[in-house]
Amino acid sequence: MSFEFIQSENKKIHFIGIGGISMSGIAEILLEKGYKISGSDMNSSYITNMLERKGAEIHIGHKKENLDYTVGMVVYTAAISEDNPELLKATELGIPLMDRAEFLGNLMKGHKYNIAVSGTHGKTTTTSMISHIVIKANLDPTILVGGDLDIIKGNVKTGNSEYFITEACEYKASFLKFYPYIGVILNIDEDHLDFYKDINDIQNTFIKFGKMIPKDGYLIACADDSNIDKVLKTVDCNIITYGLEKGIIQGKNIVYNEKGCAFFDVIQDNEFLFSIELNVPGEHNVLNALGSISIALALNINPEAIIEGLKSFHGTHRRFELKGVKDDITVIDDYAHHPTEIRATLNASQNYPHNRIFCVFQPHTYTRTHALLKEFTECFHGADEIILADIYAAREKDTGIISSVMLGDKLRDNGLTCNNFHSFEDIVSYLKETLLPGDLVLTVGAGDIYKVGEMFLKK
Repeated sequence: MSFEFIQSENKKIHFIGIGGISMSGIAEILLEKGYKISGSDMNSSYITNMLERKGAEIHIGHKKENLDYTVGMVVYTAAISEDNPELLKATELGIPLMDRAEFLGNLMKGHKYNIAVSGTHGKTTTTSMISHIVIKANLDPTILVGGDLDIIKGNVKTGNSEYFITEACEYKASFLKFYPYIGVILNIDEDHLDFYKDINDIQNTFIKFGKMIPKDGYLIACADDSNIDKVLKTVDCNIITYGLEKGIIQGKNIVYNEKGCAFFDVIQDNEFLFSIELNVPGEHNVLNALGSISIALALNINPEAIIEGLKSFHGTHRRFELKGVKDDITVIDDYAHHPTEIRATLNASQNYPHNRIFCVFQPHTYTRTHALLKEFTECFHGADEIILADIYAAREKDTGIISSVMLGDKLRDNGLTCNNFHSFEDIVSYLKETLLPGDLVLTVGAGDIYKVGEMFLKK
């Protein structure tokens, strides 16, 4: 069943979990194209309120009553369980079902230059960087990004060109349902081990992603990441590699300013191209920038748009985002939830003005915390004190096999200063009693730990 058929029949497309950042973005694109949209989510949020203002029919709570014969298609995410009452009702009524990734892939079919940014880390930032560049180049792209981006006033932009820019998540091999003209692999690391067996399983899925790129298309890949080598040997398309040590495109002569933001030269095959000034901190963002530069070069975008696009990028919300300063105490929030990302965030914070660094971390999902427990005990060096909140369950149930206290015990055994708290209120009280002028607070995690920083700044 095509989207056009649903529109001609005056039926709705219903989204289960419409409040999610990706689902809401797809719904918003369809609203702007004139489709009737309904959806449900467990909680009301600024996202569901925004969609309602734009004309979507929003239901709070997943209930079979949310569906009837006015619905022409149901879209759901990989996190929705098979016993979801709306899924069961759709099956009962014979309403076609489509998962989010397949639906997004169908949206991409209408564009020639689909840019799909994949990798274990850095997808949102790199997608945002290339979005800035493509907008500066006046290419009027459609954009779907996993965080709020000021230049598009949200996480979605509906363009009127053949350019479509989106993140490509590897969870449950979702990105294998996309149609990339330019596929980007930023890095390959162990994650989502509730779905993948091991790193080889993950690599093999990225190989399948690379093979989806057409012969005249491009694979953009970080040459510094040895886990990507297997992918590069199997694809049949144009390849542009980048890195700090290896690659066709390299960043050299890197200098950091007082906020940890880099200025560096871009080199192609040992020839100087131009210099870049970033307004986001850390070496990992130099790599993200090199990835976006490589995409831009594949699209033949002029250097001026690349330079201005990256200079105008000040970060995506929840990616090393300055939340505020109170009594000379700085609060920064970051979405990092994997050991590699936490290490990168703490490295970036070393160049940020501070006296002591307090890292307030909320582990994300039991399976990730358990599978990467050893890695989590080794990634917090650089923090003067670690404060652990309880594990954010997300889509999972607590089986008792792992807890935040267990992680805390491991960190304390390693000689690190670490405290566990079971409520955000207790964390805020402790911070209020302990912090001194000049200290830096990092709230870190993919759940709702950002609320701690907001609560502290209000107090």
